[in-house]
Amino acid sequence: LDDEAGTSDAPMSPAEEIGSREEDDQLLLAKAYFDLNEFKRAAHALRVARGASGRFLRWYSLFLAGQKRQAEEEAEERSGGAGAPGSLLGKPRASNQHLPLLNAELTAARESEGLDGFGHYLHGIVLRELAQPALAREALLRAVSAYPCLWSAWTALSSLSGADEAPLELPDTWVASFFLAHQATEAHDSARAVSLYESLLVQWPRSLHVQSQLALARYNLRDFEEAQQRFEELLAEDPYRLDGVDTYSNILYVREEKRKLSALAHSCVSTDKYRPEACCVVGNYYSLKGAHEKAVLYFRRALKLDANFLSAWTLMGHEYVELKNTAAAVDAYRRAVEIDAKDYRAWYGLGQTYEILAMPFYALFYYRKATALRPYDSRMWCAMAGCYKQLHRRDEAIQCYHRAEKNDDREGIAFTELARLYRENGEDAQAAGYYERMVAQREAHGEAVGKELSEALFFLCTHKKSTGDLDAAQTIGQRLLDLGGPEKDQVKALLRDIQSQRKAGSGGGPPV
Repeated sequence: LDDEAGTSDAPMSPAEEIGSREEDDQLLLAKAYFDLNEFKRAAHALRVARGASGRFLRWYSLFLAGQKRQAEEEAEERSGGAGAPGSLLGKPRASNQHLPLLNAELTAARESEGLDGFGHYLHGIVLRELAQPALAREALLRAVSAYPCLWSAWTALSSLSGADEAPLELPDTWVASFFLAHQATEAHDSARAVSLYESLLVQWPRSLHVQSQLALARYNLRDFEEAQQRFEELLAEDPYRLDGVDTYSNILYVREEKRKLSALAHSCVSTDKYRPEACCVVGNYYSLKGAHEKAVLYFRRALKLDANFLSAWTLMGHEYVELKNTAAAVDAYRRAVEIDAKDYRAWYGLGQTYEILAMPFYALFYYRKATALRPYDSRMWCAMAGCYKQLHRRDEAIQCYHRAEKNDDREGIAFTELARLYRENGEDAQAAGYYERMVAQREAHGEAVGKELSEALFFLCTHKKSTGDLDAAQTIGQRLLDLGGPEKDQVKALLRDIQSQRKAGSGGGPPV
């Protein structure tokens, strides 16, 4: 960090030279303390620092000392130690006690002699922790304007930029393109993120960061095949890279590729088994094998290494759901949304957990949060519709299933549920239309059997018979007989009725 002072070309006096050398020595001493995580000693060593580097290191040391003490107090609160009541749920009461002092000093420094980019960045972080987002955004904008390559300031700025905020006046720099792509990913605008990262990939074709973020955006779009291919290309180019490897393991988990996930887990452990990403990969491997207790153990290990590792909290919540430990699942998901309120997976997990607990109003609240973050994800709309069904609010359920249908419902849940709801409402024509679409979708996916398929075919057979389309009814009935199932006797009776109607229709008038 270059010192702001001493920009004049005038020679320094002997006293100034001695003072400068002494401050340099104190800065080196404080840096040594800082590297040993002795933050308060580092701040004390720089208590009379006047240069920009010394002042920043002192402020940053105080900030980290406060964060460290806050984490210790939170751990004591959650474990019930040090006389504090144990708390699994709810927000801890601990806070960084140095924030007011830092805010006062940084504000005074900015108004008097001014701050460099790093000082503005730290001021923005302090204001963010003090829950003053508007002022924090202003400070971070000053930071990226003064020092455009300070990526930490850009990412902090992204975390404070909501969809309802006015567009930011960004500095004219090449880093702004990376920021906009990162911001789109954070806002779950994955289609835009893909477009922006593909443009960046043209300019920076060898950038592993851009390739990794493009793979992540593809994953968020549920384009698992393309995302997996990109992650594999990344690992082929840099086999010891662990950044984002937990997302790659999620893809392998969803696609149930046990062999590849096993190989990835072995590779990560041999590279660095004390990285939270490596622990999450191993946790996913055990989860896929059905060893949920071992999976929880590795996700806990990841959190010991990094208590704010979002993926581990969410995945651990999933494991607790599998283990029927709903209280622990709720706690894990809540910790995830405390870290990142934009994490739709945690909101969705909370909704699922409360649905398991037969608390549909609570589940609906959390599903709405998830849907607001992922309005183009059919699973969110289907989950909300399921809650409305439980609450006997059919009209709202139908609206949600229609939204799911418009957002590429790959599982066909919306078609089936819409058909059932319309059937219950007595709208047989509408129900038949959705059953036909569900059957066509299942056939396109190669699914020739199943309870829901038999249900759809039986309704369609009955409906076609009632509307006089006997040929179609007979064809569907014959197909139902081939499927077998508990409706077989009913189908036989239905086919006999169809034959009787045919004979009655072709027998002519009564004899004279």
